Amino acid sequence: MDGTGGGNAPEAAPMAKWRSDFSTAFQYYLDRSTPHTHQRWMGTLVVASIYVLRVYLVRGFHVVSYGLGIYVLNLLIGFLSPKIDPELEAMDGASLPTKDSDEFKPFVRRLPEFRFW
Repeated sequence: MDGTGGGNAPEAAPMAKWRSDFSTAFQYYLDRSTPHTHQRWMGTLVVASIYVLRVYLVRGFHVVSYGLGIYVLNLLIGFLSPKIDPELEAMDGASLPTKDSDEFKPFVRRLPEFRFW
């Protein structure tokens, strides 16, 4: 009890380095998979099918599956919802672009497709 408060500081440094390296590698592979939309969705469907088959064969994990289903439904609602709700936000004048330099974005998602995936 020397009062320094850092009893396991030397042990935390390698863990922080490993976490940083893992985060960098993970982000690298996420960035490389970005253009492959169909393959990502097919992979997601395959993994979901394997999970459903496992739950069916084991005849268990119903509570976990229920919680997972609610989470995925919440993500789906965010994916299908607009970022700015026109009903709730008052528009200041015209909502369409008035100049050629303005970009018209009719629908911007609240949750991007890559985060939903």
